[in-house]
Amino acid sequence: MDRRAFLASLAAATTVPRLSWADLGAPAYLAAARTPEGTHALYGIAASGAVLFSQPMPSRGHAATAHPTRPEAVAFARRPGTFALVIDCASGATMARLTPPEGRQFNGHGAYSGDGAVLYTSEVVAEGSAGMIGLWDAAQGYRRIGEFSSNGIGPHEIRRLPGSEDLVVANGGIQTDPEDRTPLNLDTMRPNLSYLSPEGEVLETVELPDLWQNSIRHLALRGDGLVAFAMQWQGDLMEPVPLLGLHRRGATPILCDPAPEEMFAMEGYAGSVAFAPGGQQVAITSPRGGRVQAFSAEGQPLWSVARADICGLGPCAEGGFLATDGQGLVARVADGRLTPLTRAELSWDNHLVALG
Repeated sequence: MDRRAFLASLAAATTVPRLSWADLGAPAYLAAARTPEGTHALYGIAASGAVLFSQPMPSRGHAATAHPTRPEAVAFARRPGTFALVIDCASGATMARLTPPEGRQFNGHGAYSGDGAVLYTSEVVAEGSAGMIGLWDAAQGYRRIGEFSSNGIGPHEIRRLPGSEDLVVANGGIQTDPEDRTPLNLDTMRPNLSYLSPEGEVLETVELPDLWQNSIRHLALRGDGLVAFAMQWQGDLMEPVPLLGLHRRGATPILCDPAPEEMFAMEGYAGSVAFAPGGQQVAITSPRGGRVQAFSAEGQPLWSVARADICGLGPCAEGGFLATDGQGLVARVADGRLTPLTRAELSWDNHLVALG
């Protein structure tokens, strides 16, 4: 190509508008699911509950994270997994397939820096379950550029704090067998909530000494920095314990006890957590117990809803929450009522990732 033609093609390329999430019909959520044929895919879901697009995955997914500006998502394998797919949600193309370093496993979650330049991934060293955070250059084909400790064992969800580049990590505390995920340290586990700088400096560590068998797993963030963390109890199921905590940096965590009649309803397991719009309510789900439990932002129980195999949860623009279950239902859950919106021939996986 001669110089004139090259310059003309370069000028044309630079004037092509970059696609955004609006070009895909403005999906409000991402979620992984299994089809009736046994295949797996990542789906874009509208605020109405309608499916807008799907992109195939090689095996079962867990959660995803969306690029802050481009219609680009990273879909993570169900933990412990060894792949994460960077998907161009506009074209359906797999832009990159991420593989952790040898002896590592992805743990189902990740987060972008505020400008979308860096992807952070939750990882474990297979032998011993030491937690690591992997760093990937999103502008250079998702090349791995570094890593640092998660400040704990078995990290699961990782989020970037609102208005900041600092990270918060749910370190579950459970050491597992790398082959079959058998827990190996239930008598000595020490879960924690860790706040880290983007360089890996430990800014604050929160532990629950009286509930050291309550594995901290999933996170939701309010715009002012309040963190909600969902837990999974590894102790005696006949001992009722809170499964939701609230924390603000520098303060003592608040543990949210359910109503007395709901003490055993969750069966010791919280699968997802989300704030409602406005941040005055927060809820957790349990696919084991078939429950949604909602609390005030001060930690008081408000209401609950029963629904078998319910797990995915996100804020609903109309108020309350949007939820998904293993029977393909997408429903609004608010004020103690469940309102079905759509149902697909799908089995929704654990998480509903809100966009924006």
